Amino acid sequence: MRKIICTLLQTWASPSCLVLLVGATSAEEAGLGEELSVMGYRDPGLRLVTFEMDRAERRNLYRQGGLISVTSRILVVDMLLEDIPIDFIGGMVVLHAEKVSPQSTEAFIIRLYRQKNSKGFIKAFTDEPENLTVGFSPLKDVMKELQLRNVHIFPRFHEDVKRSLTRRKADVIQLAVPMTPNMKDIHGAIIQCIVATLSDLKRSNTELNLDDLDVQSAYFRNFDLIARKQLNSVWHRVGFRTKQLVGDLATLRRLLIYLLSYDPISFQTYIETIIASNSTTASGRPYHDRSAWLSSDPAHIIFQAARRRCFVSTKAKTPNQPSRDDAWDVLDEVDGTIGAPVRPKWLPDNIEPVLEELPKWEYLSEILTEIEDLSMRHPIPQENPGSNAVLIMCSSERTCTEIREYLSTINPLAEPGTKGRKFMETRLRSYLYWKGRLGGSGQKAGNDGSEAVQKEPAAGQDDGISEALKRKNARMKERQASRRRVRGGPANMVVEGRTPTERAIDPNARSGAMGGEGVVKEEADELALFFDGQDETTNTVFVPDVGQLTQMALEADDFDEHYGLVQPEQLIIVRSYSDDTDDRVLSDLMPRFIILFEPNLQFVRRIEVYKASNPGLTVRVYIQVWDTSAEEEMYLAEMRREKEAFEHLIRERASMVLVIQERPSDAQARTNSMIRTISTRNAGGKTLETGRPLVVVDMREFRSSLPGLLHVGGLDIHPITLTVGDYVLTPDMVVERKSIPDLIASFNSGRLYTQCEMMSTHYKEPLLLIEFEQDKSFAFQTLMNAKSGAQSTGKYNSKKPGTGVPDADQMEGANIQSKLVLLTLTFPRLRIIWSSSPYATAEIFADLKNNNKEPDPKRAASIGAEEEGLDSAGVNVAAEELLRALPGITARNVRHVMSMVGSVRELCEFGFSWRTSNIGH
Repeated sequence: MRKIICTLLQTWASPSCLVLLVGATSAEEAGLGEELSVMGYRDPGLRLVTFEMDRAERRNLYRQGGLISVTSRILVVDMLLEDIPIDFIGGMVVLHAEKVSPQSTEAFIIRLYRQKNSKGFIKAFTDEPENLTVGFSPLKDVMKELQLRNVHIFPRFHEDVKRSLTRRKADVIQLAVPMTPNMKDIHGAIIQCIVATLSDLKRSNTELNLDDLDVQSAYFRNFDLIARKQLNSVWHRVGFRTKQLVGDLATLRRLLIYLLSYDPISFQTYIETIIASNSTTASGRPYHDRSAWLSSDPAHIIFQAARRRCFVSTKAKTPNQPSRDDAWDVLDEVDGTIGAPVRPKWLPDNIEPVLEELPKWEYLSEILTEIEDLSMRHPIPQENPGSNAVLIMCSSERTCTEIREYLSTINPLAEPGTKGRKFMETRLRSYLYWKGRLGGSGQKAGNDGSEAVQKEPAAGQDDGISEALKRKNARMKERQASRRRVRGGPANMVVEGRTPTERAIDPNARSGAMGGEGVVKEEADELALFFDGQDETTNTVFVPDVGQLTQMALEADDFDEHYGLVQPEQLIIVRSYSDDTDDRVLSDLMPRFIILFEPNLQFVRRIEVYKASNPGLTVRVYIQVWDTSAEEEMYLAEMRREKEAFEHLIRERASMVLVIQERPSDAQARTNSMIRTISTRNAGGKTLETGRPLVVVDMREFRSSLPGLLHVGGLDIHPITLTVGDYVLTPDMVVERKSIPDLIASFNSGRLYTQCEMMSTHYKEPLLLIEFEQDKSFAFQTLMNAKSGAQSTGKYNSKKPGTGVPDADQMEGANIQSKLVLLTLTFPRLRIIWSSSPYATAEIFADLKNNNKEPDPKRAASIGAEEEGLDSAGVNVAAEELLRALPGITARNVRHVMSMVGSVRELCEFGFSWRTSNIGH
């Protein structure tokens, strides 16, 4: 799509007209600018309008014409202030059309554009058809806001597209990679947990329509958002249990994805963090409201199978028994030879590493061997396009790093399934050291029941024993003296003759989250004792100096091996899926071999276009998919969603009746304005005044959707930098708008008190508007929190028995309400307006302006400013926001500081010179 847009932009580019690009991100702007440069459009090219430009620079840039990319917030302000000649605009190109809604700034821009320019074109693009299938006639709503009549749909099964792509096909090899038995057990257990959690969620919310939530929808990224969206309307009435179930669905979905992409050590680490987070709170107290799935039988299978993939437990050695490492050291000393020990010294004696490797790694190494063989047997002629470079695509940067480490440490002569042993041992060592450090923090008291492994020094070495080993032996003796199993003791106490690791893999020990918590803690303490007794040099990684590395490389004879160009057949590029930048990578690299380590439908479509655009290029694609897994289901479901989305759009286009209101004539506009301003409260319906009502809006408020909705409601908007308030409705009425997060932050910082003080000083009718979101609950706190807070005021608390003190989450709503009461007592003239949505706010503002005078923008900008002569319209809004965020800058002194210095840089230099001159005083 990027190339299509660039081709159209190059066609429309002309100094005689202005073409605006709206809705592009910074990465898309860079990609489009680079693509236009490659296509030959370099002078002046695609120019960018940023916050660093002041008003005069933007005004001059607009008058030069050409292609300009501008953010929506800057463009709407410039159009309202008439800094941009709207009649001079030849057209607009809107990206991400699926995000256009009545509340979006892009819809506001289109309305302003069509009011004064009906000849310019509007083109909108999107490559996400799935987002245009949610809701009732979404395509019609988007076209109505963009004021478009025609829509062009190009699916994969379009006749022209299909004919073009099937003419040249790539050689595709799909590999069904089988999962290991442990992975199958974990995969099935996670699916069971998802099904049980979904059933519990539907059972506890029978009044809601949650039939669309199933296991198939759990494979997509926005599954938890879909569940939350279904419950948003009643989110203030659902209990803590329902919210926890929604969070559990997101956790289980991440577990399912991490199982198929993480190495076993990283997956085990993530599971232990889940257990730890559901065991204690942030303050270290026991967490009583654990997730239900953690105590189920499938969760027990997940924990134990994930552990078996990493290591198993063996019987601990007796203290007098030398380790195998010591025996090898003694034998090497006697023979006078240097031999490699069987077991590394950093590995505890009661842990036997398993280090199961992902089968996809083995398949990847075999594919690379096959590609190398094909490249040697069938070299490319010089006149043919393409190179033998190998492109490996992954889903995330983390997976890319993992593959790079695996390929850099691979042993091609090892047995299948053990080629990445070195890489896995490095991960295991990091895991054990991390877990030992977690246990080291709780060993100072020495009052838990964890079992440590003691490693005695060899005979004749008592004099050279380290201080760390002495401390470890003393601490272990104290633990052994206090370790005694009594009747009625806790279940996580040590059983004689069995280590915590052995108890964890015992199938008869039904642990779930309760037992898993004890095992994790005991193992952490045990590893902390083990690493505490080792030499510091054992766990130190030698990192040579940069100068030594440079000298070693320069002294080497094979200079080209380190600094020379890599041949294409020796080049392996590992990259994660991105946006349209992938097309540029394919066209620049021209690979003949592409490996999709994880399937991605969008990149498959890019490969089809890449092959069809390069005739004579032979392309072989390897796609690795886990057999009978969630990954395969996700890939197939994504294909179905794409096809169904296009079919839905085609059906909606066929039956769509689109009515676009034409721009009224001048006579009709005057008539409509007179009808709107007639008041039936006066005798005879006397006309009060003509023209559209005016609202002065602060520049910073254009981040929200309210200014656009006010314009739709028949109000004129005048943007300007305000010192006091956010909206000025009348000469005596000012409004400070607060969303719920902003309200809480303003109360905590004390900023709201200052704002109310300024409004009460300069205006007769100060208003505080508290605005909620349209699709979310219209309440400060849920019913459950309200009941818990009411119970906490008595003799007991449901979550903290006997304390009588409610939790912070329970009292957050009550605290906000108390602060609002204190605020109204402090400022008696302050009035609070509650609004359920931005639509309700627009109606409230229209009612407040009835039978009132219009505000003066110049006077509103000067109120609160110490320097009346300061031009608010010429102020850099971004620099002023940065200045207001500095400590010590308030609404009273910000104008004075701005009059003393010309920029933020000058302010910083002024502060530095003042500190330098006052050193020693």
